[in-house]
Amino acid sequence: MERLYRPNVAGLLVREDGKLLVCERSRQKGAWQFPQGGIDPGETATEAVKREVREEVGFLPSQYDVVESRGGYRYDYPPEVLEYVREKRQQPFVGQEQEYFLCRLRADAPEPSLDHREFCAYRWIAPARFRLEWLPEFKKEVYARVLADFFNVRARDK
Repeated sequence: MERLYRPNVAGLLVREDGKLLVCERSRQKGAWQFPQGGIDPGETATEAVKREVREEVGFLPSQYDVVESRGGYRYDYPPEVLEYVREKRQQPFVGQEQEYFLCRLRADAPEPSLDHREFCAYRWIAPARFRLEWLPEFKKEVYARVLADFFNVRARDK
């Protein structure tokens, strides 16, 4: 039986000073992550990340440059998420396969404007200060790989 993964993108938004944007999920206090979302039918991964970044944190494509992307990051949903995806969303996916985009903000870019359905707060941090403890267990391995691949840092739990 084929295991289906939802195509997904995430934006690594970095200011000129090297600080990385992380956002706190509205429905999960203390859970910090990067803007991300699914790829809609007929949409390319690049189009999807531009749409997600605009929808979730308010940056327009004219306010940043996509300088690199890497794909193949995959995680499986834990049982409680899998049940929600299958029953409530009526989707056949067992997890997500993500492509990450490194986006360098231009000097005149404003501060984020959050879509409060997704995120309730944001902060700018040095990539090495990201803590895996901010994530659900099933996302930790992917985030550790992404931080190593894009920023050459070893993510820590504490």
